[in-house]
Amino acid sequence: MAYASNAPFHADVVGSYLRPEALKQARADYEAGTIDAAALKAVEDKAIENLIARQKQAGLHVITDGEFRRRWWHFDFMWGFAGVEHKAAAHRVAFHDEVTPADTAAVTGRLDGHNHPFVEHFKFVKQFEDENTVARQTMPSPAQTLFVLTGNKTAYPYDEFYATDEELAADIVKAYRQTIAELYAAGCRNVQFDDCTWTRLCDPAVRERLGWSDEDAERLQQQNLDIINAVIDGQPDDLVINTHVCRGNFHSTWLSSGGYAPVAANLFGKENVNAYYLEFDDDRSGDFAPLAELSGDKKVVLGLITSKTPELEDPAVIKARIEEAAQVVPLERLCLSTQCGFASTEEGNKLTEDQQWAKIALVKSIADEVWGN
Repeated sequence: MAYASNAPFHADVVGSYLRPEALKQARADYEAGTIDAAALKAVEDKAIENLIARQKQAGLHVITDGEFRRRWWHFDFMWGFAGVEHKAAAHRVAFHDEVTPADTAAVTGRLDGHNHPFVEHFKFVKQFEDENTVARQTMPSPAQTLFVLTGNKTAYPYDEFYATDEELAADIVKAYRQTIAELYAAGCRNVQFDDCTWTRLCDPAVRERLGWSDEDAERLQQQNLDIINAVIDGQPDDLVINTHVCRGNFHSTWLSSGGYAPVAANLFGKENVNAYYLEFDDDRSGDFAPLAELSGDKKVVLGLITSKTPELEDPAVIKARIEEAAQVVPLERLCLSTQCGFASTEEGNKLTEDQQWAKIALVKSIADEVWGN
């Protein structure tokens, strides 16, 4: 039986973890053709089993597979849909000081979400649930998938499959709902949408680079809301869907800056998720004032502990910031986590596994002190 409560938890994580060296070597061997898919899966299975044991040892109520079967936090999920394939990116994504590998996802047929490989991935994690833990399935948000697929339209046209982007969006919704239904049937009760689309709209430099006017920004916010809420609408009451709103996380670098104010009314007021995992780990993140736009009894997981660097934060500073956030959102609706995952891509951030677990221990100790866990 799984833990009686569901996410978010007072001490939480975003979900990805640094890949162990044995796993990195196995993936390299597989790509070189020296081991087969079964051998790679055996290494993945063992690494995930060890990771889950470590998550439980750390006192977390959530278990994930660490995204150990993926290269990317988002593309691997998109590649799992029928009608989407792995392609070479026309332009690499420019992070602060680095660019990403030249991978992307493109439409190659009508989308379908049945028999998504992530369902089997989830089943492997599900077997390790116990009375203290809930298994989480992370995936890119529907808005993220629409952003990637429509963004690749020039390089990889899909006119023969979709006459309009609205038709594509409708099939993205359908594919997500198909996959989530199969995850639910497999026992999944905690889905997390990871999303970098909102924060691009918060950064004037990114908007300028992408050529987005104020009118474009308003249209894109509504587009995000429409596709995300269409996937969430009518889902089972006991399925908790939360979202992590990210500013980019690649090899300890970042993609965008800016506080949440430009999108707060729509993101916090109208997106129908249960909780938000938000990045508040540095000056690029802005203040807590936009949280006043939260509607209903939604919760906020404060990402105050950075996953990008190994240095441990001062607990007194973190507790003071939680107290500051509690002036906007009641303390009982707040939680604490790392600001992002430790390895949104297989490269991972620039810290060691021991330093990663020290960060999680810090989250847990502060949460226990603040909320009396």
